[in-house]
Amino acid sequence: MTTGHNVHLLPQTDQLRAIHTIIRDRHCSRQDFVFYSRRVIRLLLEAGLDLLPFAKKDVITPVGATYQGLEFATKICAVPVIRAGEAMEAELREVHPGIRIGKILIQRDKQTKLPHLYYKHLPADIANRHVLLLEPMLATAGSAIAAVDVLLDAGVQEDHIILTNFISSPEGLRRVATERPRVKIVTSAIEDRLNEHAFMIPGIGDFGDRFFGTTDSGAVT
Repeated sequence: MTTGHNVHLLPQTDQLRAIHTIIRDRHCSRQDFVFYSRRVIRLLLEAGLDLLPFAKKDVITPVGATYQGLEFATKICAVPVIRAGEAMEAELREVHPGIRIGKILIQRDKQTKLPHLYYKHLPADIANRHVLLLEPMLATAGSAIAAVDVLLDAGVQEDHIILTNFISSPEGLRRVATERPRVKIVTSAIEDRLNEHAFMIPGIGDFGDRFFGTTDSGAVT
């Protein structure tokens, strides 16, 4: 699909495709899944941080010269969507030590099939921050949009939200672009489609289960 101006797809290098080949394999061990997923997560986080506003800052180097540099021009925080989003949290703390972290728990109601908010805990000043919303899987986008709405209700500006996402479906990307058009999305892969069960094809399985060891099989979802 043609990505919109707010969709930032990682460069599809041979190395990235090789990593995806390892982690998409249904026989990939949990150890390898975690190791190689973290490599991609680091790339996603760096790309997400690069979308933040910067301000000029000059520093004096050890040789007494002036380096005309940059610094973050805004306060930031991260909000993982429990549980899969927490897979990105440890890597983020390596990239940005001391970053403020919130939490959102959204699950689909078994009867209505609609996303339901079960828990949220956000920084008190989140309305004044840019937010990295950590959600590895963007399939139908129902849960992602529900999480975005939690942030909007807390006062976060829509264009201050960066949805940091491991893989995306074309259907999910189109829905976010239509319903929350100012949200920025960073992803490492855009899948071919959703199947009749709303699973992404070719897919990666249940990211949270594979990362945290609930199952070693990528064939579950």
